[in-house]
Amino acid sequence: MSTFGTLAVVFDLDGTLVDSEPNYYEAGRLTLAEHGVPGFSWTEHERYVGISTRETITDWRERYGLHASVEELLEVKNGHYLRLAGASTHVYPEMRRFVELLAADDVPMAVASGSSPGAIGAILAGTGLDAHLRTAVSAEEVPRGKPAPDVFLEAARRLGADPADCVVLEDATPGAAAAHAAGMRCIAIPYVAAQADAPEFATAALLLRGGQREFTARAVHEWLTRAARPA
Repeated sequence: MSTFGTLAVVFDLDGTLVDSEPNYYEAGRLTLAEHGVPGFSWTEHERYVGISTRETITDWRERYGLHASVEELLEVKNGHYLRLAGASTHVYPEMRRFVELLAADDVPMAVASGSSPGAIGAILAGTGLDAHLRTAVSAEEVPRGKPAPDVFLEAARRLGADPADCVVLEDATPGAAAAHAAGMRCIAIPYVAAQADAPEFATAALLLRGGQREFTARAVHEWLTRAARPA
């Protein structure tokens, strides 16, 4: 058993472990442009941070009047994304260090993401994070994406962990809401600084208002050590 007892840690992927949002934005911009919607802006993209790719595309079809099916658009966007991600995906250095610290402590870990299974696998393998993060759940594998708790509950099930023993690391409001709904503690690291005061983040056990700039592996590891102690 881990020195942390029954603790398990579940990571969101995009914007939490890796800074993939620029690649997702560009993949979305290219996809929309190819389907007659030019000028998709970063500000417009921000409304979809933390939402699954499928749900994002479903919203696009209604918002922009797209005629292509969700499956067709998914294939196009994922193709663009995988090409971009293969060329460059930045892992937050302190997050990599944090994963390594947890692995050294034998803490069970999983990834729970709104991205497709293919995208998750490609990112984890391409960055080497798969050396420690071998359990991964996509929102496409559960009935509902974030802010529903399904993806986190499935991650806990695969780890053999009680949801109450799980700590989630999240950068977006839908993920923070999903962790709360799953009965899990949340370490919130807002990707969009303007959202730090969002009510979803108010439920977090630890809120790092400065996002990744405020996150240090050692400090959060020490926080987890205290949080894992019996009351």
